[in-house]
Amino acid sequence: MQRSRSSAIEAFRADGAVLLPGVVEPELLALLARGVERNRTSPSKWAHWYTDRDEAVGFWTDYVTWPYVEEYRTVVFDGRLAAIAQELMGSSTVRFFHEHVLVKEPGAGERTPWHHDQPYYCVDGDQNVSMWIALDPVPAGAGMRFIAGSHRWDRWFIPRRFLDHVPYSEADGRFEVVPDLDAELDQHRVLTFDVEPGDAIAFHYRTLHDAPGNSLETRRRAVSLRWLGDDATFGTRPWQVSPPYEPEGLAPGAPLDGDARFPVVIG
Repeated sequence: MQRSRSSAIEAFRADGAVLLPGVVEPELLALLARGVERNRTSPSKWAHWYTDRDEAVGFWTDYVTWPYVEEYRTVVFDGRLAAIAQELMGSSTVRFFHEHVLVKEPGAGERTPWHHDQPYYCVDGDQNVSMWIALDPVPAGAGMRFIAGSHRWDRWFIPRRFLDHVPYSEADGRFEVVPDLDAELDQHRVLTFDVEPGDAIAFHYRTLHDAPGNSLETRRRAVSLRWLGDDATFGTRPWQVSPPYEPEGLAPGAPLDGDARFPVVIG
């Protein structure tokens, strides 16, 4: 990490989000860019277009394509980013969960609502980190915002559909509806970052964040790499998890299974 290792770790653990400038080296960044293009032309069954695929202005995502997108696989198993994840999580082992590609073309106005990621997932545990890697410049205010420290609220929020922002279900005791954070932003410390290609924003799975539509004149491409640490176990949710992994013999609270779905990169 180019910034002080100790200060980055401290900021990640206290705030739940930290900018890692220039952490993705040029050759790895070029691989990710080629991977995104391969992904775009050969999407998986889980790809989703939030706009018409034939429109020039679009917003699309895909994930869990690393088994057949060689460029992603090379970046993940190269180990350099996994080692950074290990330091941030304070974990002796590092598993790769999945990659998630998000592309908003210029003029794509669809906003990503306030949410945090772990309620969408089939994994529990506190040692985790997403690395949102920028392939294009995104100035502060035009990209993601984070509520500092929200990963330590001990609150779990119901996932929301990105298309219409409707919650997946009613509150059930453990999970609650995301509050109207826009109405109370003055009560929180909001983090936003100027990012350049090769920068990464590292954030905890339970850090609340949102993102605006793309008002820039350039594409907004990002690849999120999602990592898991020692305490990760299989979790269940009252809704279909994302990725839509089935238990396949795993009980709630069980250690994660082998290399097919949750491969060990460091361990």
